[in-house]
Amino acid sequence: MWNCRIWCYLCHTIFYTIVNLQQYTKEFSYNLKLAYPIILGMLGHTLIGIVDNIMVGKLGAAELAAVSLGNSFIFIAISLGIGFSTAITPIIAQADAEKDNIKIRSAFHHGLFLCGILGLTLFGVIVLAKPLMYYMGQPDEVIALAKPYIDWVAFSLIPMVIYQGYKQFADGLSMTKYSMYAIIMANVVHVVLNYLLIYGIWFFPRMGIIGAALGTVISRIMMVVFMHIILSKNEKLTAYFQNFSFQELKKSMLKKIIGLGLPSAMQMFFEVALFTAAIWLSGSLGKISQAANQIALSLASATFMFAMGLSVTAMIRVSNQKGLKDYKKLLVVARSIFLLAIIIEVVFAIGFVLFHQFLPHLFLNMENSALLVDNEEVIAIAAKLLLVAAVFQISDGIQVVVLGALRGLQDVKVPMYITFAAYWVVGFPVSYYLGKHTDLKATGIWIGLLAGLTVAAVFLYIRFNYLTKKMIKEATVETAI
Repeated sequence: MWNCRIWCYLCHTIFYTIVNLQQYTKEFSYNLKLAYPIILGMLGHTLIGIVDNIMVGKLGAAELAAVSLGNSFIFIAISLGIGFSTAITPIIAQADAEKDNIKIRSAFHHGLFLCGILGLTLFGVIVLAKPLMYYMGQPDEVIALAKPYIDWVAFSLIPMVIYQGYKQFADGLSMTKYSMYAIIMANVVHVVLNYLLIYGIWFFPRMGIIGAALGTVISRIMMVVFMHIILSKNEKLTAYFQNFSFQELKKSMLKKIIGLGLPSAMQMFFEVALFTAAIWLSGSLGKISQAANQIALSLASATFMFAMGLSVTAMIRVSNQKGLKDYKKLLVVARSIFLLAIIIEVVFAIGFVLFHQFLPHLFLNMENSALLVDNEEVIAIAAKLLLVAAVFQISDGIQVVVLGALRGLQDVKVPMYITFAAYWVVGFPVSYYLGKHTDLKATGIWIGLLAGLTVAAVFLYIRFNYLTKKMIKEATVETAI
């Protein structure tokens, strides 16, 4: 009799779990349909940096370290630009669900205007911030190479952030393929220009890392031009591009976008700044550790783009359900994206473990005997970092998709405080202590990253779970009344 009861209980549990999972897995198809263009677009952004690293890495460890140091400044600025621009998407996605075309047009114009101002501001700030390199304990030869590189890549922030305004507008309307097309075009241009300008192919001068910077600038300008043309020529979107006037700008919409955009920018800034601090800490250990850190970071960033794409998908779909006021469906959609992100990141984690010794070779010229000793040391350190990255990218994937869902709910202030505490109260102190005061060195720095990302993932999910349960409860009470 007891055996029968036990079997009945087990069967009931298994059946409930399968049915419960099915409500999430049936959303996978649409999630991936919406996410894959975003993922490819995100990978395109990362690929620009990876191409720079691979091509510059052939010149030597000092050049690779200089690009790493220069990009550490640029990454901070890009994080602020991308984070701020994400405020446009949930406003437009919710308005799209509500069929409010006037609100869509307003959010697009105001968002694009603010992105233009932000791009110019970030360019100026980065150029003025260059002297900070002298206070970071970086090698002199690396700083000398990084200074002119920063000037050019900082200028590319202007078209980069303006492009984000167009992208977030299209994403909010669930038209996620347009940014993918723009990024593919930009990467083709970037690879060709890098090859010609870095190495001095054909009649082009050999410009080294400055050639990589110019390739980035030109490709990003073309990206904005392409995005404007392809969106404005779409019949469904033509009305949003006509008769723009500065007189249309209203304080209320500017205030709304800034109110959502600034905390979102700070959320992304806190995480990117933590990784940037890891670059600086690695640089203080020497050019070998910094080059190894850059290799591992490039690979981890590439896989992270899959989670970033799902994060935008979560933001779009949660915003849509919020506009429809279907909070139970909202919860199912969000959890389906969380589950999908975990599965994908686990697959990448296994890949990093299996190929941690092989992957660093892609970034270095092992045929150059003069660089062989340095390169072998870089590979040894990078291989260890990839083992840590295998674990932390699971936490990283979870925190970013939950953050996307919270942005879809237009809940940004509390997550801002959570990310600050996770990364700078937990993550950075661990990185600093283990990296500077133990034999773990670069590996210890990355263990600190793992700690910060894990704390962020746990508390952001607790926040999301609290808000959605509250929304469902309030909606149930309203229906009952």
